[in-house]
Amino acid sequence: MDKIRFYVDYIRTYNKRRNFIQNNPNVILPPAYYLYETYNLNYASYYYNSMDTAKWIINLIEKYQSTTNIKVLDWGCGPGRVIRHIATMLDKSCELHGSDYNSRYVAWCKRHIPEVSFQQNQLAPPMAYENNYFDVVYGISIFTHLSKEMHYKWFNELMRILKPGGMVILTLHGEAFKLQLSEEEQQKFDENQLIIKSHTKEGHRTYGAFHPTQFVHELIGKHELVEHVKGKVSNGKPEQDIWVIRKRG
Repeated sequence: MDKIRFYVDYIRTYNKRRNFIQNNPNVILPPAYYLYETYNLNYASYYYNSMDTAKWIINLIEKYQSTTNIKVLDWGCGPGRVIRHIATMLDKSCELHGSDYNSRYVAWCKRHIPEVSFQQNQLAPPMAYENNYFDVVYGISIFTHLSKEMHYKWFNELMRILKPGGMVILTLHGEAFKLQLSEEEQQKFDENQLIIKSHTKEGHRTYGAFHPTQFVHELIGKHELVEHVKGKVSNGKPEQDIWVIRKRG
């Protein structure tokens, strides 16, 4: 069924994709199915919106710390959607990494984004990085596809690889996404229970986790909440919550 949806979308977006390729002959994009799995098939949207996301992440980092000579990890980087742009925007003194559990994405990134070091991780931690290694780790809509058990395992892993005082930036399904839940699920959400919609295997884009604010506070535990921006509903579309957390030593 997913392949059928892909082919329908592939045909529907044909003209837009062709126009982007003609106007941007030097831009190398991942295979179409990778884009479909991780974002969408509108090449212009994929490329330019990802550039905007990279600028937003850098601005958020600059708000709280230096962006010179830092180590940054894109956790769940997919086919390099955001980190490819960050590599062109941050100072050359910075060390950039990407990690994903999809071996095809990691292989593509290694071939086409040489400015960044990429590693494959598994669905469960640990990763191969040393303790206290990174200044910044960001995960764009990654916890949104993990089970409750993996929330705790992965949050602890991110804290392990962060330096004391290091920062993690996460986007999560907050209250703006409640309309996607059943009445019973909404009630549980209001009782601060993490809601899991597991239509497919864990980690897949159709596997959904929904995050009450209190649950995230409990997940953070002893570490410092630096900023929480609640997502809004804009033109009928919910925006994810933004969480910035600093590791306490």
